[in-house]
Amino acid sequence: MSRKDSIDNLFMKKPVVTASSPARSPDRVRTGAISAMGSSLHEMAENAKQVTKLQQQLAEGEPVVSLDPSAIDNSKITDRIQLEVDPDFEALVASIAEHGQQVPILVRPNPETAGRFQIAYGRRRLRAAEQLGRPVRAIVKSLSDSQLYIAQGRENLDRKDLSFIEKAFFARNLEDGGCDRATIISALVTDKADVSRYIAVARRLPDSVVNLIGPAPKAGRARWMALAEHLANPSMVEAAQQILRGYVEQRLDSDARLSGLLRELSGHPKVSKKRSESTDVWRTPTGKRAVSIEANDGKTSIVFEEKAVPAFAKFVSARLDELYEQFQKQNRDGD
Repeated sequence: MSRKDSIDNLFMKKPVVTASSPARSPDRVRTGAISAMGSSLHEMAENAKQVTKLQQQLAEGEPVVSLDPSAIDNSKITDRIQLEVDPDFEALVASIAEHGQQVPILVRPNPETAGRFQIAYGRRRLRAAEQLGRPVRAIVKSLSDSQLYIAQGRENLDRKDLSFIEKAFFARNLEDGGCDRATIISALVTDKADVSRYIAVARRLPDSVVNLIGPAPKAGRARWMALAEHLANPSMVEAAQQILRGYVEQRLDSDARLSGLLRELSGHPKVSKKRSESTDVWRTPTGKRAVSIEANDGKTSIVFEEKAVPAFAKFVSARLDELYEQFQKQNRDGD
C-alpha cells in the first residue's frame, strides 16, 4: 500500500453530488423525526467536507521523515484509555520489530516549543518505536488545533473504533480544551445529539474509576449510565476503586471489569440500604407517579417528575418559607 493510499484510508471520502440528484423543495415542511434526520444528515455532510479538506492537504506529498521519539509531545487532548496489559500493543511492537514501521504517524511542529513536535495520531506506533529504541517515521504537517483534533479522532475511528466511553471522554476533553461543537462533531464524525449524549455521560463518571475499568469495547451507553447511577453516591466511588484494583490484579479484561463492578455494586450494602429507604412515592389524584422521597445517610431528597407535574417543583420551592412556618406551628401546637 502506498503512503498516499494509507493516508486516504484514514479519512472519509466526500459525497459526490450529481446533476440527477433530486433537488430539495424550499416549500416542503419537515416535522418530527424527518426534520431531525435532515439535520443530522446536514451535519454529517459538513463533517465530510472538513475531513475531505484535511485529506487533500495531507495527500499533497509531504515527505516521510525519521524523528527521535523523545522529541515528540502528546496531543493536549487524550482519547484512548490505556490498559496496563494490552495484547494488541504487544503484537504491534513485535510486528514493527520484525517488519519495520509500515504506516507513518502524523505530527505538527509544537506551537509552544521550538524544535519539538506534537502528535496528531499514531501514539501506539510512537510508543512502540520508543520501546524498541528506534526512530519513528512521521509526516510533519502544519495543523491548527482544530485540524489536529479532527485528524486524531478520525484516524482512531478508522483504524480501531473508539469504544463508547472513549468517545464520551474524548468529546468531553475536547470541550474542556476549548473546542466548539462543530470541531467535536467533525472529530467524532457524528451529529450534535450524539455529542451531547457523550458529554453528558462522561461528566457523570469519575476519571479514576473509568481509567481502572478501561475502554470496555462491548459496553454501550446503557451500561455506563447504570454505573453512573451507582456512583451518584460519592461514598460508592471508593468502594468501586477497591473492587477494580482487585480485578486489575486478577488481569481481567476491560469488559469483564465493568460487568463485575456492576454486579458488585448492585449487591453492595450501601446500595441495598439506599434502595430500602427510597420507597416513599407521592402520586397525583389521577395516579401518576409525581414525587419520590429518598432518605439515605441522614439526608432526604425530594425528586419531582417534571413530565407528570410540570412546574410543580418551582411552585413548592417558592413556598418553602410558608411551609416551614406551618411545620413549626404544628410542632408548637403539638407540645
